[in-house]
Amino acid sequence: MTTPSVTTASALPPDGRFVTTQWLAERLGAPDVVVVDASWHLPTAGRSARAEYVDAHIPGAVFFDIDAVADRSSGLPHMLPSEEAFSEAVGTLGIGDGMTIVVYDSLGLFSAARGWWTFFVFGAANVFVLEGGLPQWRDEGRPLEAGEVMLPPAHFTARLDRSRVAGVEDVAQASAAGSAQLLDARPGERFRGDAPDPRAGVRAGHIPGARNLPSSDVVANGRLRDPDQLRAAVAAAGIDTAQPVITSCGSGVTAAILWMALDSLGTPPAALYDGSWAEWGSSDRLIAIGPA
Repeated sequence: MTTPSVTTASALPPDGRFVTTQWLAERLGAPDVVVVDASWHLPTAGRSARAEYVDAHIPGAVFFDIDAVADRSSGLPHMLPSEEAFSEAVGTLGIGDGMTIVVYDSLGLFSAARGWWTFFVFGAANVFVLEGGLPQWRDEGRPLEAGEVMLPPAHFTARLDRSRVAGVEDVAQASAAGSAQLLDARPGERFRGDAPDPRAGVRAGHIPGARNLPSSDVVANGRLRDPDQLRAAVAAAGIDTAQPVITSCGSGVTAAILWMALDSLGTPPAALYDGSWAEWGSSDRLIAIGPA
């Protein structure tokens, strides 16, 4: 374990949702900083995020499994759990009130955004994403360790901000009445219905009225693109940032990347559709727009 530096976590980043690798390296081992590996891979990737974590992770990092810390009774992937379940799960990981939480993933900026958003909507005051993620940390030759990390149990007071979470009825209302703009983070071919959904039983296509901004268009080298590029991408997708936006994707993961992109421009979304296309596309009662 890295020895705590003289610089403590109380020296929080000046603003924004991100910290640099240097910022984190100077605080590894500080008692009020917890590092969280929130890596996750698409079902078709054939990779185990947990196994990769055990093989190599940032020293002191705990593994946050978005499929396990979830409402597994819903039948949908990684839906938000109850406040009680979240509090118990993250407290067991050693994440407590008042801690500075730094989330990263093994791809740079992918599922870390979902990890960040989950802590954010459950009321974490100081939660950040590591710029560049594990790839940049590795490229800079910074230390890694293997095995599971067990931190002393802590207490996290979970208060879910339900206004930031859109349900299927909220999205159906937005789709029918235009009360909010729907912004889908999936790749264009999946949005258009030209490619099959990776989940069995889920139709191809998109929610009527939704716009498409693939999450890959707002990310470069494990970080968000610069503000001018983000504004251009959002505008090209047909989104008016002065009006409410609900982000969605395949299962609520990359929708959080769009959340962070809009938030970085000072125009955070109204909500994220937690069920996303995994819910909408598997329901015969909901209209899906597919190939022409």
